Amino acid sequence: MYKDKIVLCGANAYEKKYYFNEDFSALPQSIQDELHIMCVLYTEEISGVLTLEYDEDGSLEFKTEALESDAMYDEIGSVLRIKQLRAEKQELLESLELYYRVFFLGEDAEETRKEAEE
Repeated sequence: MYKDKIVLCGANAYEKKYYFNEDFSALPQSIQDELHIMCVLYTEEISGVLTLEYDEDGSLEFKTEALESDAMYDEIGSVLRIKQLRAEKQELLESLELYYRVFFLGEDAEETRKEAEE
């Protein structure tokens, strides 16, 4: 069903827009809200475009891009901020990966959880 990269959500500083993939509307509203806040705050602080995408294995990746003409985009700040988000939101991100692997890729929840703990 899902073999390519799938976007979970993203924010765009240029268009002042947030996107959430409706395929994930079963996620609790509190998680949807947390993702919304995280993405929008990133683009307000760093500029550019941030998307959270699942790769074919179910790993959640942070993808960033910016216009060459964007003098406000902070490339070094982007790397540092993503590293900080990965640390602060580790549990959330791991849970989102498990959710995707179970409900979208059809993996066994217990097997996937055991693999993640190893």
